[in-house]
Amino acid sequence: MKKSPSIDPHSSLLRVRQSPPCFKNLTVVLRPQLPRQRSSRSQLKVAEISNLKIKMVSKTEESQLQQLENQVENRGGGAWEYLSLVRKLKLRRSDKVLKHGLTILNDPKKRSALGPDEWTLYEQVAIAALDCQCLEVAKDCIKVLQKKFPDSKRVGRLEAMLLEAKGSWAEAEKAYSSLLEDNPLDQVISMRRVAMAKAQGDILGAIEWLNKYLEIFMADHDAWRELAEIYVSLQMYKQAAFCYEELILAQPMIPLYHLAYADVIYTIGGLENLQTAKKYYASTIELTGGKNTRALFGICLCTSAIAQLTKGRNNEDKEISGLAAAALEKDYKQSSSSKLSLLSSTLRSLKIQ
Repeated sequence: MKKSPSIDPHSSLLRVRQSPPCFKNLTVVLRPQLPRQRSSRSQLKVAEISNLKIKMVSKTEESQLQQLENQVENRGGGAWEYLSLVRKLKLRRSDKVLKHGLTILNDPKKRSALGPDEWTLYEQVAIAALDCQCLEVAKDCIKVLQKKFPDSKRVGRLEAMLLEAKGSWAEAEKAYSSLLEDNPLDQVISMRRVAMAKAQGDILGAIEWLNKYLEIFMADHDAWRELAEIYVSLQMYKQAAFCYEELILAQPMIPLYHLAYADVIYTIGGLENLQTAKKYYASTIELTGGKNTRALFGICLCTSAIAQLTKGRNNEDKEISGLAAAALEKDYKQSSSSKLSLLSSTLRSLKIQ
């Protein structure tokens, strides 16, 4: 099953750093093999009006965005450039988009200077207004677009989203169904249906819509991730593991997926699963340059659990857990020295110290 993306997604910056020397042996010994390729049954991910989506943002773009945001907030101009960059990077800045977008739209000179981009801004502000529950503003923007593009399916989608934001679920579903009849491959509308199901608390319905979506759009990574998170919330860990395996196959250099997969496999338990979880915690450490505290703890937990099941700890696990414990202690000394005693007590309870 899978999950679908959202309209104004968040972005996260994930950078792969070189592993420090102390962990090179650990990650080589424990380097996991990618999950075996399997035929993708389908399932999707969708979110509310905006959903978390992994997106690589360069340092240059991040710096440029922050500079423009400060400039606009301090009334130094550049509102259109800022709005364009937010749209390009697909970031969720609904409050700021609404504020600065209305500043341009309410000024006839600034608005006319945009040329054809005026209609793009109306759409951007309408979506931001829906996200901020400023429904009257959204309604006004949609009316302007309706007048300009009376037969546009894109505007029709905004109308359906307005019904959804008002809580008129039946009317919104009817509008989405009508739009999908004309274009069954419209990803955004398919994802909105999942969002509606989740908003109404119909988790099984959301899973069903995600399944139907992923039957068509199997490469939607965000849909897989949404589906995995739904499964975890329902304690359906084997199904969640399948979703994370799909994600690792598609994007093997993203540590977040390795870490989530390790957590799920560790939770399922059993000797084989614990061995696998240990390997994926190790790969997370490698991909983050040894900086992931959760993965370091995961190594310690796995080796401790394995030792209990096998009635002893082998030399390799002793070395690995020792490296992880040393890295944790170093990290705590630097960033949270007041909790170092608590860490030491925890490690002793795991029989690592």
